[in-house]
Amino acid sequence: MQNERKVALVVGANGVIGRNLIEHLTTLPDWEVIGLSRRGGAPESESESESERVRHVAVDLLDAEDTRAKLSGLSEVTHVFYAAYQDRPSWAELVPPNLAMLVNVVDAIEPAAPELRHVSLMQGYKVYGAHLGPFKTPAREDDAGHMPPEFNVDQQQFLERRQLGKQWTWSAIRPSVVAGFALGNPMNLAMVIAVYASVSKQLGLPLRFPGKPGAYHSLLEMTDAGLLAKATVWAATDPRCANQAYNINNGDLFRWSELWPKIAAFFDMEVAPPLPMSLSVVMADKEPLWEAMIAEHGLAPHSYSSVSSWAFGDFVFSWDYDMFADGSKARRAGFHEFVDTERMFCDIFTDLRARKVIP
Repeated sequence: MQNERKVALVVGANGVIGRNLIEHLTTLPDWEVIGLSRRGGAPESESESESERVRHVAVDLLDAEDTRAKLSGLSEVTHVFYAAYQDRPSWAELVPPNLAMLVNVVDAIEPAAPELRHVSLMQGYKVYGAHLGPFKTPAREDDAGHMPPEFNVDQQQFLERRQLGKQWTWSAIRPSVVAGFALGNPMNLAMVIAVYASVSKQLGLPLRFPGKPGAYHSLLEMTDAGLLAKATVWAATDPRCANQAYNINNGDLFRWSELWPKIAAFFDMEVAPPLPMSLSVVMADKEPLWEAMIAEHGLAPHSYSSVSSWAFGDFVFSWDYDMFADGSKARRAGFHEFVDTERMFCDIFTDLRARKVIP
């Protein structure tokens, strides 16, 4: 399998998960990569070597006809890595578009790609009800389900039914909050913290934790996007992982009360006591300041909207309960990578500085 030709179809190629997955796949000698996204084309961060090995296709996954037309010629695809996501205002409204996109991809690629071996589905801890309130921790892959609506569950059930009697297999990958580089992504916590800290420093303010009081002391974990990419490819290519779900996390736990002062130290800032505030509200008027910071510090001209994920920051910083899962199933099956979360944040912040995204 290691030397056989493998062709990855990465669905959601420009998101933080898809972007880092493509970056990993292009370091592997036996993979070819096709990236699907609404915009099409390579993201600004794509390297020259990646550009030579990645074919980008623009497609509207909510349009079944467009999806079929764009994917019907991709007969060489062997592995589908599904990481697309469309945001909606409520949990119930998330279900139809996110299920439809996956169905449209499978409907289009299955008859077109006779050598299809695997469909990888990116999920998350919403499967365990983590978004609803305090849930059983550590969460395990075989935990009982919860009351719908939840599109992650619907997507997996669709794959389970569709796979019956087929040669291809599926896997469901369940990361915690994913951290990595990607612009214009609605779920990018590292960018939230980096821009919030940079704006606070520009205003001469200390770094205050903006979440709920209880959230400062809850036990949490993260998933590095690079580690997630390795785990995703591992699960898609190891026969032991066929038709299985896996929690994928860094392997360590933290509390914001311990990590926040270290983040402040990275930005050479003082820490002040937490102050609950909605980032969506208090950061809404900061676009003129951001434009001034671009000019003053010689930053890359990224729009304020492309570096803002304030609603997601509010969501994560509202977790005044423990948020972690048991990652030992993946380790028992052979995936032993881990990442130090403090180092991960510092590496991402350093990368953002090198790219001139933040001062």
